[in-house]
Amino acid sequence: MTQFRPTLGKSERIYHRKDIDALFKEGNSHSMSAFPIRVVYMLIPTTDNDEQQDERPQRPQAKLLISVPKHCFRRAVKRNRIKRLVREAYRHNKSLVAQWPLAIAFIWMDRRMPDAATVNKSVVNLLARIHEKMAGTNKEQPTPNSLSSNE
Repeated sequence: MTQFRPTLGKSERIYHRKDIDALFKEGNSHSMSAFPIRVVYMLIPTTDNDEQQDERPQRPQAKLLISVPKHCFRRAVKRNRIKRLVREAYRHNKSLVAQWPLAIAFIWMDRRMPDAATVNKSVVNLLARIHEKMAGTNKEQPTPNSLSSNE
């Protein structure tokens, strides 16, 4: 398996409103939870035009969004701490889902401040479950149609 660097650059984040709306509104996404985190994910459709524009082929890349609602934590310092913990846990375990072009959103659901071990355990659990679902649908490159037929 290819070695993945444990970094999280801008190309690995979801930051456009269009991409966020596609993840939550278009109906192609799937979700699951491992309290205190809920994950919403979907396969990012790839087109031949995107591949022709780049001279060098790039591997599929999972993109990440982290949300900690204000109604859970009023202080931004606490919300930022949780986002930092989730980012760190994802960064160390992203190799589980790095082979598929996915859009992944982690949504915090608890009102208590977590410790790093709890966050890491939940993120690993969710990424492993996503990996199982993606590997089970198609051994090569899954398509959105094949995902919806299994669920």
